[in-house]
Amino acid sequence: MDGSIRNDGIHDLLPREKMCESARKLRDAYERKPDAPFFSTEFGYFCFQRWRHEGWLAGEHDEWDLDQYIRELFGFDELGHYALKGLGWAEAAFLPMFEETILEDRGDHEVVRDIAGRHVLYFKGRRNGFMPEYLEHPVKDMRSWKENVKWRLDSGNPYRYADLAEQMQAAVEKAEQGLIIQQMVMGGYMYLRSLMGTVDLLYKFHDEPELVHDCMQTWLALADAITARHQEYVTIDDLFLAEDICYNKGPLISPKMMREFLFPYYQQLIANVKRRQIDRYRHLHIQVDTDGYSVPVIDVYKELGVDYMSPFEVASGCDVVQIGRDYPDLIMRGGIDKRVLAQGKDAIDRYLDRVLPAMRKRGGYIPTCDHGVPEEVGFEDYMHYRKRCLELTS
Repeated sequence: MDGSIRNDGIHDLLPREKMCESARKLRDAYERKPDAPFFSTEFGYFCFQRWRHEGWLAGEHDEWDLDQYIRELFGFDELGHYALKGLGWAEAAFLPMFEETILEDRGDHEVVRDIAGRHVLYFKGRRNGFMPEYLEHPVKDMRSWKENVKWRLDSGNPYRYADLAEQMQAAVEKAEQGLIIQQMVMGGYMYLRSLMGTVDLLYKFHDEPELVHDCMQTWLALADAITARHQEYVTIDDLFLAEDICYNKGPLISPKMMREFLFPYYQQLIANVKRRQIDRYRHLHIQVDTDGYSVPVIDVYKELGVDYMSPFEVASGCDVVQIGRDYPDLIMRGGIDKRVLAQGKDAIDRYLDRVLPAMRKRGGYIPTCDHGVPEEVGFEDYMHYRKRCLELTS
């Protein structure tokens, strides 16, 4: 670098007055600015089919943009971030993926090998909207790992970068508007669980630690290679780890296991990303996404520098108002009890009146449901929820 300030969103932060409105609002949340208008978005939806069947949503046509339609209908902000992909999400970034195959017909159910190599029991003809049963996972030992799986995570496979130029051109354009550049990464626990299964993984930690470490070394090599290519073009604002490490009573593995099997690889990746940043002075936000009761892992993740967590599932015991008081420096997203949205307008009003004013005064909060809006939520109740949100947050 020549030391000059370019203010282009890549070499230096774009001046606030040049940012698009959605970028300004989202960056206010990242900066934990008290009393700032909330950035308005949603986690996702499982209710569209019902709403469309009842005549509430427009149907698809050639020029129809679902995302834009939903933003306008519910008063959401334009996107304030741009997501860099290539590192998996709920499934590892295999290349090639496993071929999806029906392995067994069980009447009302069928056993399917999915794209992640897992044997999954589904309702016949229905793959979404419920939690399937995972019968088998692709990594059973060192041999199955090396023969069937590890080579699918080769960072040197040129096909991984086939659309790199197109993706990075879009990323540069978004960075020049001030948008948050977010690198999406399948977190280490989610990755290991997808390879071995929730229960078997616990045994592997004890019985075959060298296998777990080899899997994580491969995770790091791929994550490091992909982020390095992206960082040739843009500065990353947010390293997003899709972790899902908690269940309804707390974490699925112990803090000791986290520190031994996850943290060394996270620490190395974070250090490498910071070292490669085009804008060396840019703060790198570390975000962890986990369902379940996440409070017990907040302090553990803060050891890594994690400063942003989501989505704070209320049914498991998360209360964003209390967590916000206990951790005033934590950026938070989620925490709106999706179940309340199915309980009518009075219940919605009481709930929002408790949560939103307190969290707006605090700052650093993005209100969304604590998971996808369920099918039980009626359109009119959800629309009431959105109108009340806009009244309380704008």
